[in-house]
Amino acid sequence: MIAIYERVSSKTQDLASQHGELEAWAKGKDGVQFYSDKFTGKTMERPGMTRLLADIRSGKVRTLVVWRLDRLGRTAKGLTALLDELTALRVNFVSLRDGIDLCTPARRLIANVLASVAAYETEVRGERIAAGIAAKRARGEKWNNGRKRGSAHKATPVVRAEVRRMKADGRPIAEIARVVRLSRPTIYAILKEPTAAAV
Repeated sequence: MIAIYERVSSKTQDLASQHGELEAWAKGKDGVQFYSDKFTGKTMERPGMTRLLADIRSGKVRTLVVWRLDRLGRTAKGLTALLDELTALRVNFVSLRDGIDLCTPARRLIANVLASVAAYETEVRGERIAAGIAAKRARGEKWNNGRKRGSAHKATPVVRAEVRRMKADGRPIAEIARVVRLSRPTIYAILKEPTAAAV
């Protein structure tokens, strides 16, 4: 069986962006089964992942496919342990966006490096946001998109671009709204705007 796993970080997010490519890849292939989660990638204990691992360990799965490696998880420890287990069980792994699989030692090495990079990016992103806020405060500025106290927050072109980038990274809507200090309805409205409006 070919197992296809897809994940977003929260129930408010949509799997459509990755599902289309995964479905296209699976077209014409026999024995394909989808597993999905709307759950944080910081833990490997998720309903869909639990079912997937049970099928892998019982020998039902011969290939595991994901849209991108970080959809499996966002911790180096969890990802490398899973990749090692797949290798030991002779289950091939394919990541469409990363262009990797586990069929050779070199590709297994690349997969493990990318797993570490995915975890590193998650940590650095949080640090970068915190550092940006601290720097603005040190300069006497406010992390509020330049608004005056009591006025509405502004969804500037730069903020809109940041919202789209964070959404593409799989960040939850609530987290995006908190970081850029806009309401959730405003975030949804920005994400519905034509791509051409992106900066």
